[in-house]
Amino acid sequence: MSNAQALFSVLRQTADPAVVQAIERLVDTGADHELNRINLIDFSSRRGLDEERVISAFLHASRLGIFDLTWNVLCPGCSGVLDAHDTLKALSPDDYQCGLCAAGYQASVDEQVEVAFTVSPRVRRIAAHDPNTLPLWDYCRQIFWSSGIEISEDSFSRLVNEATLEAIELPPGEKAMLSLQLPAQFVIVFEPVTHAAQFLDVQGEPTSEKQNLSLVYNGIHAPTGTTVMRPGPLRLSLENQAKVRVLPSVWIAGDALHDLLGKRKPIVTAKRMLANQTFRDVYKADNLNVDQRLKITSLTFLFTDLKGSTALYERVGDLAAFDLVRAHFRALLEIIASEGGAVVKTIGDAVMATFVRPEQAVAASLRMRAAMDTLNDERGTKDLLVKIGIHEGACLAVMLNDRQDYFGQTVNIAARVQGQATSQAINATGSVINEPAVAAILGKAGLTPSEKSVALRGITDKVVIYEIP
Repeated sequence: MSNAQALFSVLRQTADPAVVQAIERLVDTGADHELNRINLIDFSSRRGLDEERVISAFLHASRLGIFDLTWNVLCPGCSGVLDAHDTLKALSPDDYQCGLCAAGYQASVDEQVEVAFTVSPRVRRIAAHDPNTLPLWDYCRQIFWSSGIEISEDSFSRLVNEATLEAIELPPGEKAMLSLQLPAQFVIVFEPVTHAAQFLDVQGEPTSEKQNLSLVYNGIHAPTGTTVMRPGPLRLSLENQAKVRVLPSVWIAGDALHDLLGKRKPIVTAKRMLANQTFRDVYKADNLNVDQRLKITSLTFLFTDLKGSTALYERVGDLAAFDLVRAHFRALLEIIASEGGAVVKTIGDAVMATFVRPEQAVAASLRMRAAMDTLNDERGTKDLLVKIGIHEGACLAVMLNDRQDYFGQTVNIAARVQGQATSQAINATGSVINEPAVAAILGKAGLTPSEKSVALRGITDKVVIYEIP
Protein backbone atom coordinates (compact mmCIF):
# COMPACT_ATOMS: atom_id res chain seq x y z
CA MET A 1 0.00 0.00 0.00
CA SER A 2 1.38 3.42 -0.97
CA ASN A 3 1.71 6.27 1.51
CA ALA A 4 -1.25 8.11 -0.08
CA GLN A 5 -3.43 5.00 0.06
CA ALA A 6 -2.59 4.55 3.73
CA LEU A 7 -3.55 8.17 4.46
CA PHE A 8 -6.88 7.81 2.66
CA SER A 9 -7.54 4.59 4.56
CA VAL A 10 -7.19 6.55 7.82
CA LEU A 11 -9.30 9.41 6.44
CA ARG A 12 -12.18 7.05 5.72
CA GLN A 13 -12.40 6.36 9.45
CA THR A 14 -13.16 10.00 10.32
CA ALA A 15 -14.86 11.53 7.24
CA ASP A 16 -17.89 10.89 5.05
CA PRO A 17 -17.06 7.99 2.68
CA ALA A 18 -18.64 9.67 -0.37
CA VAL A 19 -16.57 12.82 0.21
CA VAL A 20 -13.38 10.81 0.75
CA GLN A 21 -14.03 8.95 -2.52
CA ALA A 22 -14.44 12.27 -4.36
CA ILE A 23 -11.23 13.65 -2.82
CA GLU A 24 -9.26 10.51 -3.67
CA ARG A 25 -10.50 10.64 -7.26
CA LEU A 26 -9.46 14.30 -7.53
CA VAL A 27 -5.98 13.56 -6.21
CA ASP A 28 -5.59 10.61 -8.58
CA THR A 29 -6.97 12.09 -11.81
CA GLY A 30 -7.38 15.87 -11.40
CA ALA A 31 -5.34 18.33 -13.44
CA ASP A 32 -2.55 20.12 -11.58
CA HIS A 33 -4.45 23.40 -11.37
CA GLU A 34 -7.49 21.62 -9.86
CA LEU A 35 -5.37 20.56 -6.88
CA ASN A 36 -4.10 24.05 -6.09
CA ARG A 37 -6.11 26.26 -3.70
CA ILE A 38 -9.19 24.10 -3.92
CA ASN A 39 -12.41 26.05 -3.40
CA LEU A 40 -14.45 23.75 -1.15
CA ILE A 41 -17.81 25.35 -1.93
CA ASP A 42 -17.18 24.92 -5.64
CA PHE A 43 -15.94 21.36 -5.02
CA SER A 44 -19.16 20.54 -3.11
CA SER A 45 -21.47 22.12 -5.69
CA ARG A 46 -19.91 20.38 -8.70
CA ARG A 47 -20.22 16.96 -7.05
CA GLY A 48 -23.55 17.41 -5.25
CA LEU A 49 -21.96 16.93 -1.81
CA ASP A 50 -22.88 18.52 1.51
CA GLU A 51 -20.67 21.55 2.19
CA GLU A 52 -20.22 20.89 5.91
CA ARG A 53 -19.17 17.28 5.29
CA VAL A 54 -16.73 18.42 2.60
CA ILE A 55 -15.18 21.03 4.90
CA SER A 56 -14.90 18.46 7.69
CA ALA A 57 -13.26 15.89 5.39
CA PHE A 58 -10.72 18.37 4.02
CA LEU A 59 -9.82 19.49 7.55
CA HIS A 60 -9.18 15.90 8.61
CA ALA A 61 -7.24 15.33 5.37
CA SER A 62 -5.15 18.42 6.04
CA ARG A 63 -4.35 17.24 9.55
CA LEU A 64 -3.22 13.89 8.09
CA GLY A 65 -0.93 15.67 5.63
CA ILE A 66 -2.88 15.00 2.43
CA PHE A 67 -3.44 18.73 1.92
CA ASP A 68 -1.78 21.96 3.01
CA LEU A 69 -4.25 24.49 4.43
CA THR A 70 -3.57 28.18 3.74
CA TRP A 71 -5.21 31.39 4.92
CA ASN A 72 -5.07 33.74 1.94
CA VAL A 73 -5.57 37.48 2.44
CA LEU A 74 -7.61 38.75 -0.51
CA CYS A 75 -8.04 42.16 -2.07
CA PRO A 76 -11.81 42.88 -2.09
CA GLY A 77 -11.38 44.83 -5.30
CA CYS A 78 -9.66 42.32 -7.59
CA SER A 79 -9.65 39.13 -5.43
CA GLY A 80 -5.88 38.97 -5.75
CA VAL A 81 -4.01 37.06 -3.03
CA LEU A 82 -2.09 39.75 -1.15
CA ASP A 83 -0.41 37.23 1.14
CA ALA A 84 -0.74 33.55 2.06
CA HIS A 85 -0.25 32.19 5.59
CA ASP A 86 -0.01 28.65 6.96
CA THR A 87 -1.85 29.75 10.11
CA LEU A 88 -3.97 32.65 11.29
CA LYS A 89 -1.24 33.37 13.82
CA ALA A 90 0.76 34.92 10.97
CA LEU A 91 -2.02 37.33 9.97
CA SER A 92 -0.66 40.86 10.11
CA PRO A 93 -2.54 43.56 12.06
CA ASP A 94 -1.27 46.11 9.52
CA ASP A 95 -2.84 46.93 6.18
CA TYR A 96 -2.18 44.71 3.18
CA GLN A 97 -1.47 46.65 -0.02
CA CYS A 98 -2.87 45.80 -3.46
CA GLY A 99 -0.89 47.33 -6.28
CA LEU A 100 -3.46 46.47 -8.93
CA CYS A 101 -6.21 48.35 -7.05
CA ALA A 102 -3.87 50.96 -5.50
CA ALA A 103 -5.46 50.44 -2.09
CA GLY A 104 -4.65 49.14 1.37
CA TYR A 105 -6.89 46.85 3.39
CA GLN A 106 -6.93 45.49 6.91
CA ALA A 107 -7.60 41.78 6.62
CA SER A 108 -11.20 41.04 7.63
CA VAL A 109 -11.86 37.41 8.52
CA ASP A 110 -15.48 37.91 7.40
CA GLU A 111 -14.80 38.06 3.66
CA GLN A 112 -11.16 38.95 2.98
CA VAL A 113 -9.40 35.85 4.29
CA GLU A 114 -9.94 32.76 2.14
CA VAL A 115 -9.30 29.25 3.45
CA ALA A 116 -8.06 27.02 0.63
CA PHE A 117 -6.44 23.59 0.34
CA THR A 118 -3.55 22.50 -1.88
CA VAL A 119 -2.46 18.89 -2.27
CA SER A 120 0.70 18.15 -0.31
CA PRO A 121 3.84 17.51 -2.39
CA ARG A 122 4.29 14.34 -0.33
CA VAL A 123 1.07 12.99 -1.84
CA ARG A 124 1.31 14.41 -5.36
CA ARG A 125 3.64 17.00 -6.83
CA ILE A 126 1.95 19.70 -8.96
CA ALA A 127 3.27 22.67 -10.90
CA ALA A 128 2.06 25.21 -8.31
CA HIS A 129 4.46 23.75 -5.75
CA ASP A 130 7.15 25.53 -7.77
CA PRO A 131 5.35 28.80 -8.63
CA ASN A 132 8.48 30.41 -10.06
CA THR A 133 8.44 27.86 -12.86
CA LEU A 134 4.82 28.50 -13.87
CA PRO A 135 4.26 30.26 -17.21
CA LEU A 136 3.12 33.86 -16.85
CA TRP A 137 -0.60 33.33 -17.36
CA ASP A 138 -0.70 30.17 -15.23
CA TYR A 139 0.98 32.18 -12.45
CA CYS A 140 -1.75 34.81 -12.64
CA ARG A 141 -4.53 32.22 -12.58
CA GLN A 142 -3.14 29.90 -9.93
CA ILE A 143 -1.01 32.09 -7.66
CA PHE A 144 -2.09 35.73 -7.94
CA TRP A 145 -5.85 35.34 -8.15
CA SER A 146 -7.85 33.53 -5.51
CA SER A 147 -10.23 30.61 -5.92
CA GLY A 148 -13.07 33.14 -5.65
CA ILE A 149 -12.54 34.44 -9.20
CA GLU A 150 -14.85 32.75 -11.70
CA ILE A 151 -12.32 32.41 -14.50
CA SER A 152 -13.86 31.02 -17.68
CA GLU A 153 -11.83 30.25 -20.76
CA ASP A 154 -13.69 33.01 -22.61
CA SER A 155 -13.06 35.74 -20.01
CA PHE A 156 -9.39 34.79 -19.63
CA SER A 157 -8.92 34.63 -23.40
CA ARG A 158 -10.30 38.16 -23.63
CA LEU A 159 -7.80 39.35 -21.01
CA VAL A 160 -4.89 37.77 -22.87
CA ASN A 161 -5.94 38.75 -26.39
CA GLU A 162 -7.92 41.97 -25.98
CA ALA A 163 -6.61 43.67 -22.85
CA THR A 164 -2.90 42.79 -22.94
CA LEU A 165 -0.54 45.03 -24.90
CA GLU A 166 2.66 43.28 -23.76
CA ALA A 167 3.72 40.56 -21.32
CA ILE A 168 7.21 39.33 -20.53
CA GLU A 169 9.13 37.06 -18.14
CA LEU A 170 12.19 38.77 -16.70
CA PRO A 171 14.76 36.66 -14.79
CA PRO A 172 16.64 38.09 -11.77
CA GLY A 173 19.23 40.71 -12.75
CA GLU A 174 17.91 41.03 -16.31
CA LYS A 175 16.74 44.10 -18.22
CA ALA A 176 14.31 44.42 -21.10
CA MET A 177 13.09 47.11 -23.47
CA LEU A 178 9.54 46.98 -24.80
CA SER A 179 8.15 49.10 -27.61
CA LEU A 180 4.39 49.46 -27.73
CA GLN A 181 1.63 51.75 -28.93
CA LEU A 182 -0.43 53.36 -26.18
CA PRO A 183 -4.17 53.66 -26.83
CA ALA A 184 -6.20 56.58 -25.45
CA GLN A 185 -7.27 54.51 -22.43
CA PHE A 186 -6.23 53.87 -18.84
CA VAL A 187 -3.32 51.41 -18.86
CA ILE A 188 -1.74 49.39 -16.03
CA VAL A 189 1.78 47.95 -15.98
CA PHE A 190 1.24 45.18 -13.43
CA GLU A 191 3.71 42.72 -11.95
CA PRO A 192 1.99 39.89 -9.97
CA VAL A 193 5.05 38.40 -8.23
CA THR A 194 6.05 41.59 -6.35
CA HIS A 195 2.53 43.08 -6.57
CA ALA A 196 3.94 46.24 -8.15
CA ALA A 197 1.87 48.41 -10.47
CA GLN A 198 2.27 51.60 -12.47
CA PHE A 199 -0.79 53.36 -13.85
CA LEU A 200 -0.65 55.21 -17.16
CA ASP A 201 -3.39 57.80 -17.68
CA VAL A 202 -3.22 58.03 -21.47
CA GLN A 203 -5.03 61.15 -22.66
CA GLY A 204 -4.84 64.19 -24.96
CA GLU A 205 -3.77 64.46 -28.57
CA PRO A 206 -1.89 61.51 -30.10
CA THR A 207 1.84 61.97 -30.55
CA SER A 208 4.34 60.44 -32.94
CA GLU A 209 7.25 61.16 -30.63
CA LYS A 210 8.48 58.18 -28.65
CA GLN A 211 7.74 58.48 -24.93
CA ASN A 212 9.92 56.80 -22.31
CA LEU A 213 9.16 55.09 -19.01
CA SER A 214 11.54 53.13 -16.76
CA LEU A 215 10.44 50.70 -14.04
CA VAL A 216 12.66 48.84 -11.58
CA TYR A 217 11.48 45.75 -9.65
CA ASN A 218 13.33 45.18 -6.39
CA GLY A 219 10.87 43.11 -4.38
CA ILE A 220 9.60 46.06 -2.35
CA HIS A 221 5.87 46.81 -2.49
CA ALA A 222 6.34 50.40 -3.58
CA PRO A 223 3.31 52.72 -3.64
CA THR A 224 1.40 52.63 -6.90
CA GLY A 225 1.94 55.72 -9.01
CA THR A 226 0.16 57.31 -11.97
CA THR A 227 1.89 58.88 -14.96
CA VAL A 228 0.02 60.98 -17.52
CA MET A 229 1.00 60.10 -21.09
CA ARG A 230 -0.32 60.72 -24.58
CA PRO A 231 -1.58 58.16 -27.08
CA GLY A 232 1.29 56.98 -29.24
CA PRO A 233 4.60 55.09 -29.08
CA LEU A 234 6.12 54.14 -25.73
CA ARG A 235 9.55 52.74 -24.96
CA LEU A 236 9.21 50.85 -21.69
CA SER A 237 12.45 50.00 -19.88
CA LEU A 238 12.21 47.23 -17.29
CA GLU A 239 14.86 46.09 -14.82
CA ASN A 240 14.59 43.22 -12.36
CA GLN A 241 16.64 43.78 -9.19
CA ALA A 242 14.55 41.26 -7.23
CA LYS A 243 15.91 37.83 -6.28
CA VAL A 244 13.15 36.07 -8.24
CA ARG A 245 11.87 36.38 -11.78
CA VAL A 246 9.16 38.95 -12.40
CA LEU A 247 6.24 38.83 -14.84
CA PRO A 248 5.30 42.39 -15.89
CA SER A 249 2.27 42.79 -18.15
CA VAL A 250 0.77 45.87 -19.77
CA TRP A 251 -3.02 45.79 -19.48
CA ILE A 252 -5.78 48.03 -20.75
CA ALA A 253 -8.11 48.75 -17.83
CA GLY A 254 -11.22 48.21 -19.94
CA ASP A 255 -14.19 45.88 -20.22
CA ALA A 256 -12.18 42.67 -20.67
CA LEU A 257 -10.28 43.16 -17.39
CA HIS A 258 -13.35 44.41 -15.48
CA ASP A 259 -15.47 41.49 -16.71
CA LEU A 260 -12.88 38.99 -15.50
CA LEU A 261 -12.57 40.59 -12.07
CA GLY A 262 -16.31 41.08 -11.66
CA LYS A 263 -17.28 37.40 -11.77
CA ARG A 264 -16.98 35.87 -8.30
CA LYS A 265 -17.98 32.62 -6.62
CA PRO A 266 -18.41 31.86 -2.91
CA ILE A 267 -15.37 30.89 -0.86
CA VAL A 268 -14.82 29.38 2.57
CA THR A 269 -13.91 32.40 4.69
CA ALA A 270 -11.85 32.46 7.86
CA LYS A 271 -15.01 33.42 9.77
CA ARG A 272 -16.78 30.29 8.57
CA MET A 273 -13.79 28.16 9.45
CA LEU A 274 -13.49 29.62 12.95
CA ALA A 275 -17.17 28.79 13.49
CA ASN A 276 -16.75 25.20 12.26
CA GLN A 277 -16.91 22.40 14.85
CA THR A 278 -14.43 20.12 13.09
CA PHE A 279 -11.88 22.93 12.86
CA ARG A 280 -12.20 23.63 16.58
CA ASP A 281 -11.86 19.93 17.37
CA VAL A 282 -8.99 19.14 15.00
CA TYR A 283 -6.90 22.30 15.23
CA LYS A 284 -7.72 23.30 18.83
CA ALA A 285 -5.30 26.07 19.92
CA ASP A 286 -3.25 26.12 16.72
CA ASN A 287 -5.13 28.99 15.10
CA LEU A 288 -4.53 32.21 17.11
CA ASN A 289 -1.83 33.74 19.25
CA VAL A 290 -2.60 34.60 22.87
CA ASP A 291 -2.29 38.34 22.20
CA GLN A 292 -4.06 38.26 18.82
CA ARG A 293 -7.44 39.97 18.32
CA LEU A 294 -9.37 39.33 15.11
CA LYS A 295 -12.30 41.60 14.33
CA ILE A 296 -15.43 39.89 13.03
CA THR A 297 -18.16 42.22 11.81
CA SER A 298 -20.98 39.70 12.07
CA LEU A 299 -21.31 36.44 13.97
CA THR A 300 -24.35 34.80 15.55
CA PHE A 301 -24.16 33.57 19.14
CA LEU A 302 -26.48 31.02 20.74
CA PHE A 303 -26.56 30.39 24.48
CA THR A 304 -28.49 27.60 26.17
CA ASP A 305 -29.13 26.79 29.81
CA LEU A 306 -30.88 23.85 31.44
CA LYS A 307 -33.69 25.14 33.64
CA GLY A 308 -33.76 23.86 37.21
CA SER A 309 -30.75 21.55 36.91
CA THR A 310 -29.93 21.87 40.62
CA ALA A 311 -33.44 20.79 41.57
CA LEU A 312 -33.18 17.97 39.03
CA TYR A 313 -30.14 16.49 40.80
CA GLU A 314 -31.99 16.63 44.11
CA ARG A 315 -35.18 15.15 42.65
CA VAL A 316 -33.85 12.16 40.69
CA GLY A 317 -30.42 11.63 42.25
CA ASP A 318 -26.90 12.35 41.01
CA LEU A 319 -26.50 9.30 38.76
CA ALA A 320 -29.82 9.64 36.92
CA ALA A 321 -29.42 13.41 36.64
CA PHE A 322 -25.91 13.03 35.26
CA ASP A 323 -27.14 10.63 32.57
CA LEU A 324 -29.97 13.03 31.69
CA VAL A 325 -27.70 16.05 31.45
CA ARG A 326 -25.22 14.08 29.35
CA ALA A 327 -28.01 13.02 26.97
CA HIS A 328 -29.09 16.66 26.75
CA PHE A 329 -25.53 17.77 25.90
CA ARG A 330 -25.14 15.02 23.32
CA ALA A 331 -28.34 16.09 21.54
CA LEU A 332 -27.47 19.81 21.59
CA LEU A 333 -23.90 19.34 20.36
CA GLU A 334 -25.01 17.08 17.52
CA ILE A 335 -27.63 19.63 16.40
CA ILE A 336 -25.16 22.54 16.56
CA ALA A 337 -22.64 20.72 14.37
CA SER A 338 -25.27 19.55 11.87
CA GLU A 339 -26.54 23.12 11.43
CA GLY A 340 -23.04 24.40 10.61
CA GLY A 341 -22.27 25.80 14.06
CA ALA A 342 -19.52 25.20 16.59
CA VAL A 343 -19.50 24.84 20.37
CA VAL A 344 -17.26 27.47 21.93
CA LYS A 345 -17.56 26.06 25.43
CA THR A 346 -19.87 24.48 27.98
CA ILE A 347 -20.32 26.18 31.35
CA GLY A 348 -21.97 23.93 33.90
CA ASP A 349 -25.21 22.90 32.19
CA ALA A 350 -25.01 25.73 29.62
CA VAL A 351 -23.67 25.83 26.07
CA MET A 352 -22.16 28.74 24.11
CA ALA A 353 -22.15 28.22 20.33
CA THR A 354 -21.49 30.28 17.21
CA PHE A 355 -23.01 30.26 13.73
CA VAL A 356 -22.03 32.13 10.59
CA ARG A 357 -25.64 33.13 9.84
CA PRO A 358 -28.66 33.85 12.11
CA GLU A 359 -30.95 31.38 10.33
CA GLN A 360 -28.58 28.52 11.22
CA ALA A 361 -28.89 29.40 14.91
CA VAL A 362 -32.68 29.68 14.75
CA ALA A 363 -32.99 26.35 12.93
CA ALA A 364 -30.74 24.77 15.56
CA SER A 365 -32.75 26.27 18.43
CA LEU A 366 -36.04 24.87 17.10
CA ARG A 367 -34.47 21.45 16.72
CA MET A 368 -33.04 21.67 20.24
CA ARG A 369 -36.45 22.34 21.71
CA ALA A 370 -37.93 19.41 19.79
CA ALA A 371 -35.05 17.16 20.87
CA MET A 372 -35.69 17.97 24.55
CA ASP A 373 -39.39 17.17 24.06
CA THR A 374 -38.40 13.81 22.59
CA LEU A 375 -36.06 13.01 25.50
CA ASN A 376 -38.79 14.00 27.99
CA ASP A 377 -41.41 11.88 26.20
CA GLU A 378 -39.10 8.88 26.33
CA ARG A 379 -38.90 9.29 30.14
CA GLY A 380 -42.48 10.40 30.67
CA THR A 381 -41.30 13.53 32.50
CA LYS A 382 -40.61 17.24 31.87
CA ASP A 383 -37.16 17.28 33.46
CA LEU A 384 -35.26 18.70 30.46
CA LEU A 385 -36.33 22.29 29.81
CA VAL A 386 -33.81 24.35 27.82
CA LYS A 387 -33.76 28.15 27.72
CA ILE A 388 -32.16 29.63 24.58
CA GLY A 389 -30.94 33.10 23.62
CA ILE A 390 -29.67 34.25 20.19
CA HIS A 391 -28.00 37.50 19.13
CA GLU A 392 -25.95 38.58 16.11
CA GLY A 393 -23.32 41.31 15.78
CA ALA A 394 -19.65 42.28 15.79
CA CYS A 395 -17.10 40.65 18.08
CA LEU A 396 -13.44 39.80 18.57
CA ALA A 397 -12.00 36.32 18.13
CA VAL A 398 -9.42 35.76 20.88
CA MET A 399 -7.52 33.04 22.73
CA LEU A 400 -8.56 32.48 26.35
CA ASN A 401 -7.39 29.58 28.54
CA ASP A 402 -5.71 27.87 25.55
CA ARG A 403 -8.97 27.91 23.63
CA GLN A 404 -10.42 30.01 20.83
CA ASP A 405 -13.10 32.23 22.33
CA TYR A 406 -15.02 35.43 21.59
CA PHE A 407 -15.21 38.76 23.35
CA GLY A 408 -17.39 41.86 23.12
CA GLN A 409 -20.79 43.39 23.70
CA THR A 410 -22.48 41.03 21.22
CA VAL A 411 -21.44 38.07 23.37
CA ASN A 412 -22.65 39.80 26.55
CA ILE A 413 -26.04 40.63 25.04
CA ALA A 414 -26.53 37.08 23.73
CA ALA A 415 -25.89 35.67 27.21
CA ARG A 416 -28.25 38.22 28.83
CA VAL A 417 -30.97 37.50 26.26
CA GLN A 418 -30.79 33.83 27.18
CA GLY A 419 -31.09 34.82 30.83
CA GLN A 420 -34.44 36.47 30.05
CA ALA A 421 -35.87 33.25 28.62
CA THR A 422 -38.46 31.24 30.50
CA SER A 423 -38.62 27.44 30.33
CA GLN A 424 -38.60 26.13 26.75
CA ALA A 425 -38.48 29.71 25.41
CA ILE A 426 -36.26 30.87 22.56
CA ASN A 427 -35.35 34.54 22.82
CA ALA A 428 -33.75 36.41 19.91
CA THR A 429 -32.90 40.03 19.18
CA GLY A 430 -34.09 42.13 16.25
CA SER A 431 -30.85 41.61 14.30
CA VAL A 432 -31.76 37.91 14.20
CA ILE A 433 -35.54 38.05 13.76
CA ASN A 434 -35.33 40.69 11.00
CA GLU A 435 -33.27 38.45 8.73
CA PRO A 436 -35.44 37.31 5.75
CA ALA A 437 -34.12 33.74 6.04
CA VAL A 438 -35.17 33.63 9.70
CA ALA A 439 -38.64 34.96 8.84
CA ALA A 440 -38.96 32.19 6.25
CA ILE A 441 -38.07 29.49 8.81
CA LEU A 442 -40.53 30.82 11.37
CA GLY A 443 -43.24 31.29 8.76
CA LYS A 444 -42.85 27.73 7.57
CA ALA A 445 -43.14 26.52 11.18
CA GLY A 446 -46.19 28.73 11.76
CA LEU A 447 -44.47 30.64 14.59
CA THR A 448 -45.02 34.34 15.29
CA PRO A 449 -42.53 35.91 17.75
CA SER A 450 -43.83 38.18 20.48
CA GLU A 451 -41.98 41.43 21.11
CA LYS A 452 -40.95 42.87 24.47
CA SER A 453 -38.56 45.56 25.70
CA VAL A 454 -36.31 44.52 28.57
CA ALA A 455 -33.45 45.90 30.63
CA LEU A 456 -30.36 43.73 30.46
CA ARG A 457 -27.73 43.77 33.18
CA GLY A 458 -24.70 45.80 32.10
CA ILE A 459 -26.50 47.29 29.07
CA THR A 460 -27.45 50.98 29.37
CA ASP A 461 -30.48 51.09 27.08
CA LYS A 462 -33.40 48.71 27.04
CA VAL A 463 -33.20 46.00 24.40
CA VAL A 464 -36.09 44.72 22.28
CA ILE A 465 -36.16 40.94 22.27
CA TYR A 466 -38.52 38.50 20.58
CA GLU A 467 -39.81 35.32 22.13
CA ILE A 468 -40.38 32.45 19.69
CA PRO A 469 -43.36 30.52 21.06
